[in-house]
Amino acid sequence: MSFSIREATPTDNQLIFDFINELAHYEKLSNDVTATPEILYESLFVKKQAEVLIGEEDGKAVGFALFFHNFSTFKGRACLYLEDVFIRPEQRGKGYGKALLKKMASIAVERKCDRFDWAVLNWNKPSIEFYKSIGAEPMDEWTVFRLTGEALNKLGS
Repeated sequence: MSFSIREATPTDNQLIFDFINELAHYEKLSNDVTATPEILYESLFVKKQAEVLIGEEDGKAVGFALFFHNFSTFKGRACLYLEDVFIRPEQRGKGYGKALLKKMASIAVERKCDRFDWAVLNWNKPSIEFYKSIGAEPMDEWTVFRLTGEALNKLGS
């Protein structure tokens, strides 16, 4: 078995959409998916709002990582933010998730990013322990806030 990582292309759009739905199912958030392949295509390949890596075992896609740049005002530098990483359950335990994280870390270093950040659901203890094992530190003193729907529209109008 050989594992490789490549950058996604527009022909991967449906594959990425399928991975997103598999991830949502795993996280018990399927009802939250409002993306469509059309929205995804425009966001990723027209507006280039995020980037995607595809992990392949013997040429067959088994996982993905979606990331983008954010910015540290204190450091004055771009940072890398991992929105999602997902390996299909039957392919887990082979080091593929770690390989994707390592690839993104190398992209962050290459692009002179100051940080590489992500969030994890509190119930996902296996992932939390894994992230700690690679040297990631939880940012317990921070609380994530989010505006969506009516609240976002009210504030934005």
